[in-house]
Parts: sequence; structure tokens; C-alpha cells
Amino acid sequence: MMIWRDPGEPTDSYYQVRPEITDAPKTKFRIKAGKTLSARKWRSAFSPDGQLDISKTLGRIHRGGVHPSIRGEVWEFLLGCCDPRSTYEERAELRERRREKYAQWKEECRRMFPLIGSGKFITAPIINDQGEPIQDPLVLLETTLENGEGGAGTSAADGSGNSISRGTEDAAREKVPMSKKEIQWKLTLHQIGLDVKRTDRALVFYEKQENLAKLWDILAVYAWIDDDVGYCQGMSDLCSPMIILLDNESDSFWCFERLMRRLRGNFRSETGRSVGVEAQLNNLATITQVIDPKLHQHLETLGGGDYLFAIRMLMVLFRREFSFGDSLYLWEFMKKLKSEAKTLRGLKSGQSLCAIMASMKERILKVEHRKMLPYLFLSSLLPAS
Repeated sequence: MMIWRDPGEPTDSYYQVRPEITDAPKTKFRIKAGKTLSARKWRSAFSPDGQLDISKTLGRIHRGGVHPSIRGEVWEFLLGCCDPRSTYEERAELRERRREKYAQWKEECRRMFPLIGSGKFITAPIINDQGEPIQDPLVLLETTLENGEGGAGTSAADGSGNSISRGTEDAAREKVPMSKKEIQWKLTLHQIGLDVKRTDRALVFYEKQENLAKLWDILAVYAWIDDDVGYCQGMSDLCSPMIILLDNESDSFWCFERLMRRLRGNFRSETGRSVGVEAQLNNLATITQVIDPKLHQHLETLGGGDYLFAIRMLMVLFRREFSFGDSLYLWEFMKKLKSEAKTLRGLKSGQSLCAIMASMKERILKVEHRKMLPYLFLSSLLPAS
């Protein structure tokens, strides 16, 4: 007698891919009733006053991930934005304070650069290293403030009819110098825009200009408040899920900010090297050498013993190696590992990568050149659950 089993629903069915994109990673993880944390199970995990039974919830997440319909609110707890021991009332008060703080920071940025919050963004540099405005046709096109709608990358109207670059020039004439912090911040704005255009380009969600602009706004504000790190390539990949999972921009920002508290070491550099990632690569090499000397020796023979092929995976937590939905499940799984080993800091990306390598051992041993290693990982997605 055959027993019928629920094949489950592909997780990426909730994150629509543009039909013309044919090279996007295919999802392997499936949402299954009884395994995946459902809305009903999630609601039942709260006490009458709003305290969450986090251990019970993490157990369910470990077995089958989080249902996409509740992922945003669940992630606020997983990332530490909300304390499981807090009540509904306490979280509402905290959320209001955070939204006010974000609005304050965003307004501060908007006063320096009016395109912030306009629903548009830039992809061309607006100043040079000395803080002088760049008079380039593309810059003028992207930064012109007009009455009414502009083209892609232009700002909303402020009623003046002047361009932002012209306003910057006027300020220079008035001998109002920009601080070094402001110059550095403005130098990064176009780079953020370039990365925003490339982030999760396969998703229908980012066909809308307003969603791209929201991602740009959050990254621009974060770059201003964290001047030690600012903005680095890869941050847009980490921030993108927050934009998609949470409707409120402020809530998305605070989830991203909490994630960056754990990962900002990956983006801090000394003499051009990422201290955090370098430490993780060393740990990965040490772990692999201990648990599987044969695999480590093969990588050494290929010239991959430095594990540099894994840099991108560690920097953006596998966001580009897996489908959107599968990468979110992997993040949830890594959060479960972190909760089980509180003495270890940060998400367990190194352990996750080590586990993936172990599952791919036979295929890795057949590789004859180190350049093939990243492509090998691209072809090996999460196993179907």
C-alpha cells in the first residue's frame, strides 16, 4: 500500500521571478504542512500578554523553516529587534520610538541631499573627492528637481526647479564647506544606487521604482549613521530581504541594522583586507582540515587552501548562491545554530559552508582547477526537504 506524502509548495512561489530571467537559481526547499512554522503555530506560541515561547518556535523553524506569510514578523524576533520576553504593549512602544528615530535620521540625510525619500535614486557620482559638484550630463539628469514626474533616477519636485548639483554649487559659492563625513557619505550614494540596480534583479518585486528607492534610502541612511563602516558592496544583498518581508521602511531598516551588528566586522577592513571574513576563512580551513583532511588536502593541491573561493558566500551569507527563498531558509537555519551555541558569536555561516562542503565532497574531489570551485557551489542548492 502506497502512502501519499505531501510534496509541499516551492518556497519561491511567494517570491515571483521575472519570466525573462532564465539563469536564476531554482528553489529546492519546499513548504510542508506540519513541518514549516505556520501562522497558526506562530500565533499559538504567544502568551496572552504577548510573550513568545522562543525555544518552541526555533524547534519548528529548524524542522521546516518559516512560512512566507509570517516571515517578516518572525524575523523581527530572530534578528533581535523584538525581545521574546516583551509584551505586545512594550513592543508597540518600542516600534514607535524606532520609527521616530529613523524618520529623524532620514530627514537629516534629506536636508543634505534632497533625493533621499523622493522615491528616486542616483547611479552617477555627484561630487568629487574635494566635495565639488560634478557637472556631468548624467549627473544633471539624475539630480534635477522638477515639478512633476521625472525620468528614472530623477527626484520628486520640491517646487524650486533647481537641480541638487546646482544647490550644492550655490552652497559652495556661499563658502559653506561640507564636513569630511558628509563628503564621504555623498561619494558613496551613487555606488549604493549601482548596487541597488543589480540586487535581486530576477525578482518581480524590484521592477517597481519605489522598491528600489526604498532599498537605496535605507542603505543611504545606514551609511550616514555608521560612518565607521559606511557602505560596502554586498550590503544591498543583506538588506534586500528586509525590504521584501516588511512593509514598513523603518521596520526594514531596524532589522537590517540588527543584522549588521553581527556582520559589520565582515565589512571593516585594515590595509584593504576584511578582518571579519579573513578570520572566518581561517576558521573554515581549520575545521575542514580537522574533520576531513583528505578534502582539505585536495583543496590545497588545487591552490584553494586559502578558501578564497568562499569569500562571497561568507560576505553575503549565500544570498547569490541560492534562490531567494532557499537563502532565507538557510538564514533561519543558521539562526537556530546560533541560538544553540550562544558562546559563539555571529551567524554560523562558516559551519553551514563546512556542512555544504562535506555533502559535496565527492564532487569537489573530482574538480581539477580552483576556478571551478565557485561554480560547483552554484550548482549545489539546498536538498529538497
